[in-house]
Amino acid sequence: MTSALTGTWDLALGTPIGTLRVTYRFIEGSSGLTGEASSTDETVELEDIRLDPISGHATWRQRINKPMRLTLDFDVMVESDRLSGHSRAGRLPRTRVTGHRSAA
Repeated sequence: MTSALTGTWDLALGTPIGTLRVTYRFIEGSSGLTGEASSTDETVELEDIRLDPISGHATWRQRINKPMRLTLDFDVMVESDRLSGHSRAGRLPRTRVTGHRSAA
C-alpha cells in the first residue's frame, strides 16, 4: 500500500531570509518511508519520517548545511495532493510550510 506522502512534493518554506523552494521525495520501501530534500544548494536525507495514515499528520527531521547548519523538525498535515504546517530549528521561530504534489 502506498502512503499519502509517497511521491515528489514542491514545498515553499517561509523563512526570515525569504521563501525557500525545496523539492521533497518520499519513497515507500520494505522498511517504511525514506526520503530526501533537494534545493539549489544541496540534497539531504530525511530522518525519522512518520505518517499517521488516518489523520494525515506527518513529521520528519532533516539536517541542512546551507544557508547555515541547522536541524529542522517538520510537522505537517497531508490532505490529498496538498500539505501545510511548519518546521522549526531549535529555538528559532516556526517557519510556515506549504506544498503540493508534483506531477514529476
